[in-house]
Amino acid sequence: MVLNCRHVWKEISNYIEGTVAPELRDEMEQHLAHCRHCAAVLDSTRNILYLIADERVFTLPAGYADRLHARLQEEIEGPPSGGV
Repeated sequence: MVLNCRHVWKEISNYIEGTVAPELRDEMEQHLAHCRHCAAVLDSTRNILYLIADERVFTLPAGYADRLHARLQEEIEGPPSGGV
């Protein structure tokens, strides 16, 4: 099976936690070695986890959560079908 970016994104948390099957981990590592975008997603996710574990408190800009959820939903759903 050849992984695409969406497969990697779907499993990124499991990859970080070390709970993916060894075969999937190998495929993800191959993909991450060649895909700068997914490698950046992995690094960003790890950074978020470090920030969450940090005891410092900071305030997010107004509407940030809504914009983040909307953007993630767009990425998951992909481009609209039918084209222009």
